[in-house]
Amino acid sequence: MTMDAMGAQDTGAMLDPEEIRVLAVLAEKEALTPDNYPLSVNAIVNGCNQLSSRDPIMQFTDEMVQDTLQRLIEKKLVSAISQAGARVPKYEHRMRIKWTLEQDKVAVLAVLMLRGLQTAGEIRTRTGRLHEFRSVPEVETVLQFLIDKYPPLVARLDRAPGTKEPRYGHLLGGELPAYEAPAAGAMAGGGGGRVGQLEQEVAILRGELDELKAQFEAFRQQFQ
Repeated sequence: MTMDAMGAQDTGAMLDPEEIRVLAVLAEKEALTPDNYPLSVNAIVNGCNQLSSRDPIMQFTDEMVQDTLQRLIEKKLVSAISQAGARVPKYEHRMRIKWTLEQDKVAVLAVLMLRGLQTAGEIRTRTGRLHEFRSVPEVETVLQFLIDKYPPLVARLDRAPGTKEPRYGHLLGGELPAYEAPAAGAMAGGGGGRVGQLEQEVAILRGELDELKAQFEAFRQQFQ
């Protein structure tokens, strides 16, 4: 592990897995579904429980989300919003204010919080709908900014045996885990790259479907 990861215990923002997921969902949905943002507890539950674009897959209840939101409010990472005419309170993240971040930094951090360790190329692909990066070096510039912050929000892992690129992860939950490369058998076969690309495209489509379902649910609730 590089020295970048050694500051994991000094971030001052130690969050548990539930807090990381809820905060990341708020940041993601702010960009993806701005008309439905801030989010209700129900919308946050749906976002946390998505099967696509999430690693690991998690299962939240309304009570879990409410408890988690309260902890994030106490840490000044989330605000509760009472909108005129709204039947339930809504919630928004405060990552920009808390850590002085622009949208490109929020996008990269949110994807790392939602998907775990990733290369700069993977981050660029997965942030496409949160912020449009024109190149991988642009992503690397943002990653370096997050690494250089004090305390650091992101760390870089050394390249693992059998991998071509370093991977990055957020430090909000503590020190980064070691990256384990896929078994050789899983990478064998001339069509492996094409299969991986298709799997990624399917994951993106599933994510879009989940977002449409969430938008429809939010629209339906307006008439209940």
